[in-house]
Amino acid sequence: MVDSIVTLMATFLWLVSTSAWPKALTDLKAATGHGIVQEMAPCKQGVICSFVSVTSMGSLNVSVIFGFLNTILWGGNAWFVYKETSLHSPSNTSASHTQGGLPPPTGM
Repeated sequence: MVDSIVTLMATFLWLVSTSAWPKALTDLKAATGHGIVQEMAPCKQGVICSFVSVTSMGSLNVSVIFGFLNTILWGGNAWFVYKETSLHSPSNTSASHTQGGLPPPTGM
């Protein structure tokens, strides 16, 4: 039971952090884009500034995708851990009698 609670908490925290990362990545891209050159102090004082290169952020985009895939993986893991708890299917020893099973032998 404790392992299912811990797994659900980890799954929820992974979902929250995975949902926050794309927003942070968008802010990071906006803060380090082409407009940053014009906002620098030397560029405002008559110096001609140009933007030479853009750093590739492809690996960061991939990290967002893998984060969501990992969230799906954690969700599946949480489902299988839940299925192992007594909440999913409580044990019922008399179920075999009602489902057409053979009755236990009656003594010697």
